[in-house]
Amino acid sequence: MSNTWALALHGGAGTIARTSMTAEAERAYRAALQEALEAGADVLRRHGSALDAVEQAVRRLEDCPLFNAGRGAVFTHEGHHEMDASIMDGRTGLAGAVAGVRAVQNPIRAARLVMEHTDHVLLAYPGADELARQHNLPTQPAEYFFTQHRYDQLQEALQEGRMRLDHSQAQLPNEDPKKKMGTVGAVARDQHGHLAAATSTGGMTNKRYSRIGDSPIIGSGTWADDRTCAISCTGHGEYFLRAVVAHDIACLMEYRGLSLAEACRIVVHDKLAPVGGEGGLVAVDSAGHVALPFNSEGMYRASLTDTTPIYIGVYGDEG
Repeated sequence: MSNTWALALHGGAGTIARTSMTAEAERAYRAALQEALEAGADVLRRHGSALDAVEQAVRRLEDCPLFNAGRGAVFTHEGHHEMDASIMDGRTGLAGAVAGVRAVQNPIRAARLVMEHTDHVLLAYPGADELARQHNLPTQPAEYFFTQHRYDQLQEALQEGRMRLDHSQAQLPNEDPKKKMGTVGAVARDQHGHLAAATSTGGMTNKRYSRIGDSPIIGSGTWADDRTCAISCTGHGEYFLRAVVAHDIACLMEYRGLSLAEACRIVVHDKLAPVGGEGGLVAVDSAGHVALPFNSEGMYRASLTDTTPIYIGVYGDEG
């Protein structure tokens, strides 16, 4: 068994439009991605598990107000936060997820709690929050999740009378509102040959009716199987749900024998893009190969393996 390790993460597809991204903001995003990447990589370097690595990486992104997850989660129509997360262990096939949690500081920890301490896969608010409290996971008051930028996004979305995906500013002429996505996630292969994936999101600004996207749905937003790959998705969740994106990539590899890169290309560019499914994903296969495909203007993304240097990208022409 090769002791190759690999880690990849994303902070949302769509990103801030080039015309709106300042040099200072871009440095901040890149620094946050690198910090999360190093946190996960440190686990892998010390022969830790892929599961621990993806949790650590996602927790760092949840704690950063720049990203639409955890502390940086967007506001719902009612003015609160509803956060979703999921995690999957490629070694055992076990998975856990939470939807609509409001008080858990790190929803990805609650998702792992569901996986390891219940007989279930997906728990929703308010039960998921109650389970977290019973197991002494850190919770926070509403003020912890408040950021002025997210609140301003809500006010603009309310005035426009529409839901808004992450990173949106006031809609520009001829701008497609679906172009701004937000979710965080990570995938890893550890030195023992095991894979894992984790995904976390605050959903859509101004969302109503307890809307849930693909992030907490195993097979759509998250997948991990040691035989094939680990996947974490970001984009317009309704399209990723209907296409069962993460599992579809694994199936193309398992049943058609495709490489990770080719399976990702088919799903992201040939299947999703023609029907308007804008977004992307991060992926790693059983040999430690990494793929970071997206069909949007950009995707906050980063990767690192034991044989390659740190890579951090934002827009689509950065390799």
